[in-house]
Formats: sequence, C-alpha cells, structure tokens
Amino acid sequence: MKKYLASKRRSENFVTYSMVILAYLVLQTMLTTGVMSPSLKGQLVPICAYVTMAIALNLVVGISGELSLGHAGFMSVGAFSGIVTAAALQEMIPLAPLRLAIAMVVGAVAAGITGFLVGIPVLRLQGDYLAIVTLAFGEIIRNIFNILYVGVDQYGLHLSISNEAGLGLSDTGRAILKGPMGATTNMKLATLTAGVILILIALTVVLNLIHSRAGRAIMALRDNRIAAESVGIQVTKYKLMAFVTSAVLAGAAGVLYAMNYSAIAAKKFDFNTSILVLVFVVLGGLGNIRGSIISAAFLTVLPEFLRELHLDQYRMLVYAIILILVMLATNAEKAKQFFSVLRDKFVKFIPQKGGSR
Repeated sequence: MKKYLASKRRSENFVTYSMVILAYLVLQTMLTTGVMSPSLKGQLVPICAYVTMAIALNLVVGISGELSLGHAGFMSVGAFSGIVTAAALQEMIPLAPLRLAIAMVVGAVAAGITGFLVGIPVLRLQGDYLAIVTLAFGEIIRNIFNILYVGVDQYGLHLSISNEAGLGLSDTGRAILKGPMGATTNMKLATLTAGVILILIALTVVLNLIHSRAGRAIMALRDNRIAAESVGIQVTKYKLMAFVTSAVLAGAAGVLYAMNYSAIAAKKFDFNTSILVLVFVVLGGLGNIRGSIISAAFLTVLPEFLRELHLDQYRMLVYAIILILVMLATNAEKAKQFFSVLRDKFVKFIPQKGGSR
C-alpha cells in the first residue's frame, strides 16, 4: 500500500512539474517566433509571481487550514528588500541574473524573518481573528514602506522616515526608496526563465513538505486540532513552519514581481492583492497545488484578454461573472444548492392560483 501511494504521489508530482515546464517551452517558442502579443508578453513575469504566491498561500490556507489575509505584506517586504539589495550591489555585481538571484534570496530571508516574528503571536489565534490580525499586519507593513526612505552612497545605506533630504547622502549617492513614491528608478532584472525557476523551487519545497512527516502533522492539526494535540503534535511548531515557509516564498515572489517594473510603490501591495491571491487559491481548490497554478495563470491573463476583446467598459463585470461561473462549475453540489435557493426565493414572489387577493 505504501509503495502504491508513493508511486501515485510521484506520478502526480511529475505531471505538475511537466505542466510547468511544457508551458515554459510553449511560451519561449512564442517569444522567439514573435507571435505573442505585447500585452501578454508584459504579463509573463507577473504570472510567475502570482503563481508562486498562490502556491505559498495554499500552504497556509489549504494545507494548514488557517485563513491569512496579509500575504501581500510578506510580498512587499521581499520586494523592497530585493530592490535595495539589487541597487546596492549594482557596481559590485554587474551580472544581472546573479544580482537578481541574490536579491531574491535576501527578499525571501527578510520575509521569512518577518513571518516568524508575526507568526509567533498571530498563530495563537484561529478563524476570523487570525484573518483580521493578518489583514492588519499587511496594512501596517504597507504604511511603514509609505514613510520609509532608503539611499545608498560610498558610505553604505542610509535610512530616514522624514523625507529624502533626511538621508544625508553624499554627492555621488542616490535614493532607492522614496516613501509613498516607492522605487522610481528600479532595475528591470526579472525574466520569464527566472520566474519559472522560482515556480519549480516553490513546487519542490511545498510538495516535499506536504508529503513529509511535518506535512502530515500540519494536515492533522487542520483536520482535528484536539486529536492531533492528544498524540503529541506541537501546534505552534508545525503551524509556524507552514507560515514561515509560505512567507519565504511570498518574499521571493515579491522580488520577482518588483524587478519587472521600473517604478513600483507600496500601494501595489495592498489589501486587494491579498484578496486576489486568495481568490486564486479558492478557485483552484484548497490544498490543490496544481489547481492554484492553473487558476493564478488564468485569472491573471483574463483581464488583459477581455481588454483585447474591446470590453473596456464591461471588462471587470464580465470578469466577475466568469469567476462566479467557474466557481459553480468546479463545485456541482454547491451550484445545485445555489440555484435551488434562488428558485425558492423566486417562487415566493410568484402569485399562486387560487390565492387570496
């Protein structure tokens, strides 16, 4: 039985990895032949970032069973840490791919440390309370970056929370982060290849964690916390493990996303971004990593596809309707209940024959 389950797991993982690699080969072919539209070409790196974010959040929401609404905060920590790192190392490391890799590692570590510090008090909460606190954390991080100024010169990094003049830079120095304006002279280092490599790393980390002893402990806590505690599973340890791992991947995704634009501000990582990633996870299926990949890619491309169909005025309305239809299609039982409730509500307003006037 164990051999059968292990073989089945390996085959499922092989299909997931193959799906990502095949998509990469198709996109690279489209890029080299020039058949890809400019709008889709600009969405390739954000798709990779959002896919990584969906994988990371599914580890918390789907596998661990905790509702987090602040993952955009981890994404912003990684993004701005990576931007500062890449700018500071520009003269020391002229090779762009190496500088991007170092920036992603620094961003991932910074987000992981932040996730650890936040997770210790936050993971004592459950349900709606946890969601509210993580939402507050995301907003706190966004407002911190809105007042943060960072510059670099020959003496190193300078920080200020007042204004750019408070950095005290020398004549050869330059500001990297400018408070609410964010990074206005950012270097575009992100590529599709780097994004696909990040997705494969995220898949390797998450899938191996899920099928490990720690992953089984995390899912046991999700299914029945009291029963899991009764057999000696440490709640804080395993929930914190999933939370920090998710934060690390979100930080790396934030660096990839930020390095795709020449200018990016903290407002890009607001509450709406956290909700968007949560929609990817829910649409793809809680605990379904492959579904998260497909839904993140599909929903990121969909608004631009609708724009090309000249549906500018009704683009987001059509987007919302498609979301509802897809959710109903993926859960036939819930859809049946939904339409039966609508029918019952509708029948109440229809006059019955022979009724009182």
